[in-house]
Amino acid sequence: MKKGFDYIGVTIGYIAHDGNGQYLMSKRSSQSYDERGTWDFGGGWIEFGELAEDCVKREVKEELGVDILNIEYLGYLDVFREKENKKHHIISLEFKVLVDRSLVVNNEPHKFEMIDWFNINALPKELPSFMNQYLLKFKHLL
Repeated sequence: MKKGFDYIGVTIGYIAHDGNGQYLMSKRSSQSYDERGTWDFGGGWIEFGELAEDCVKREVKEELGVDILNIEYLGYLDVFREKENKKHHIISLEFKVLVDRSLVVNNEPHKFEMIDWFNINALPKELPSFMNQYLLKFKHLL
């Protein structure tokens, strides 16, 4: 059984910010899970028995090498798309996290070609398929 395909996968998503209107995005590498070459916010699968907020803390530490200074739950997002010619369904619990920009590093260069900071009104053009849905639902909270 494969999560997201045979049953609904549950993930967390996070949008890291510096407290000054800049949001961190990562450009997915050729080794990324999917939607390679697009700029995305962070996230990952919730492990069995793991609390959602603990998952956010773990993913931020793994991906960016920093601890969260503040965390805010934004809501959930149903993500429907196709991968490997199969329908894919994920429910993502979304969080906004404050981090110390000076300490952030690309801790997973095999997954992300690069990371960079953007104003929410000036995001890169190469975005994953669900980003319009994400911004429609959460932009007013950022």
